[in-house]
Amino acid sequence: MQRILLLMLMAGAVPAGAQTSQIGREAAIPRHLQDDEEFKIPLADLLAYGKQLFDAKWTIEDGGGRPLTKGTGQPLADPTRPLTGERAFNRISGPDANSCAGCHNSPYGISGGGGDIVANVFVLAQRFDFASFDAKDTEPTRGAVMETNDPATLQDIGDSRITTGMFGAGYLEMLARQMTADLQSIRNTMKHGETRELVSKGIHFGSLTLTRDGRWDYSKVEGLPRLSLLTTTSNDPPSLVIRPWHQAGAVVSIREFTNNAFNQHHGMQATERFGRDQDPDGDGVKNELTRADITAISLWQASLQVPGRVIPNDPAIEDAVLTGEKAFETAGCAKCHVPALPLERPGWVFTEPNPYNPPGNLRTGWAKTYSMDLTAAGLPEPRLRAAHPNDGVIMVPAYTDFKLHDICAPDEKEPLDQNYPAWSRQFRAGNRRFLTRRLWGAGNQPPYFHHGLFTTMRQAVLAHDGEAVESRRAFQHLTRYEQDSVIEFLKTLQVLPPGVKDLVVDEHFRPKVWPPLRGGRPGGAASAVVAPQPGAAR
Repeated sequence: MQRILLLMLMAGAVPAGAQTSQIGREAAIPRHLQDDEEFKIPLADLLAYGKQLFDAKWTIEDGGGRPLTKGTGQPLADPTRPLTGERAFNRISGPDANSCAGCHNSPYGISGGGGDIVANVFVLAQRFDFASFDAKDTEPTRGAVMETNDPATLQDIGDSRITTGMFGAGYLEMLARQMTADLQSIRNTMKHGETRELVSKGIHFGSLTLTRDGRWDYSKVEGLPRLSLLTTTSNDPPSLVIRPWHQAGAVVSIREFTNNAFNQHHGMQATERFGRDQDPDGDGVKNELTRADITAISLWQASLQVPGRVIPNDPAIEDAVLTGEKAFETAGCAKCHVPALPLERPGWVFTEPNPYNPPGNLRTGWAKTYSMDLTAAGLPEPRLRAAHPNDGVIMVPAYTDFKLHDICAPDEKEPLDQNYPAWSRQFRAGNRRFLTRRLWGAGNQPPYFHHGLFTTMRQAVLAHDGEAVESRRAFQHLTRYEQDSVIEFLKTLQVLPPGVKDLVVDEHFRPKVWPPLRGGRPGGAASAVVAPQPGAAR
């Protein structure tokens, strides 16, 4: 922090005599970057500052807490009962944490990772002032009653979701941006009376129709969330934006995710969303997070290392992993958990802001664009890079298709649908569609499934239903050895300890060749069961 403060002093971000005012202060971040200062300090220091923001344990002197506003940013339903004192923390409706790293810290204690079930978040419960379940409270969204005047319960006040790891986030967001551009390019070249298939990187999103009279019919579009299809009138084109964040596909960018989380979980409000020199939450602190702050923490999350594979040097386990890779394909799991997707040049240059950011977040043209090469030396390893310097593609082995799928049994669903407004009937009808889980890193990031209630990957596999029912049945029809081998394969997909640079390692985290060389060729006698490897084009 001292180095960053020195750089800020040199850049003019901090008045030279201001250090004396720090005596007696209890702020997690005593000096914030001012807007445009992010362009005046080295990238390494900007990322270090972003990590400090992620790790910071916010205090009331920073502006932590939101006495007069909900986690949605709206005023309290009852401003006579501010969220102060014993009401300043609420595990369900928030504020519910005083640091990002308090929940995002797994495995190996890595900031930016996933979290134990104790770190689950109640998505959508932040629309309440202070969740109390007090039977005497009849004011909607104050503490115990929903918008419909129905009593809220712990089971339906919000959707309990597992804390998501942000490893490889920069590559994921850039994939989503390229796929959005592909879908929009198809849309923009359509003629009246035409129906076109929406395809990007081999992933099919159904079909879009532009009728002869100029109306857009998206009834056959698949896998996209409501907000990406919503239009003002039928003559307006749908945005078709891929939203890779939140398990219901509700958030466009790391930046939007960050702005949401800061306000909901910590009561820290960004100027780009709430305005400069404003104090909407009534805590007496203005400009709690600058535009430069949000850029720094967004870039830091985008720079996080990618998961790899840990495959022990035990021939029996190696044979099982080879068998499991093949069975994963033959059971149909790879239809949605696509092993690798191509990120095309210059997609590995991450930029802020995301060009598809919604209002309330920094948008293109509002400030200079910051660019960061995700393949650059000095960023946390391991990283994804092109196989050869002249290659125009990097394969991203995330095991996803970025689509929403109904994977629930007929009698199962989330209580609330995040993609509809809270006053609507559809909101209360619940949600059955989830983004295909990114399996890279799944092997050591329990718990599992969207709700984080499963302690094993086998439980998660056997819970697949709806659109995934045939794949689940195919898994159940495998031999017991093949089923066990699929699990053994999934166990290899791990986040690697800090300092490990190779993507595939053995149990001692030493570099490992995979598939193994046996009899002079990959896999030896078992080579017939080798599945396409991450990094190989499909």
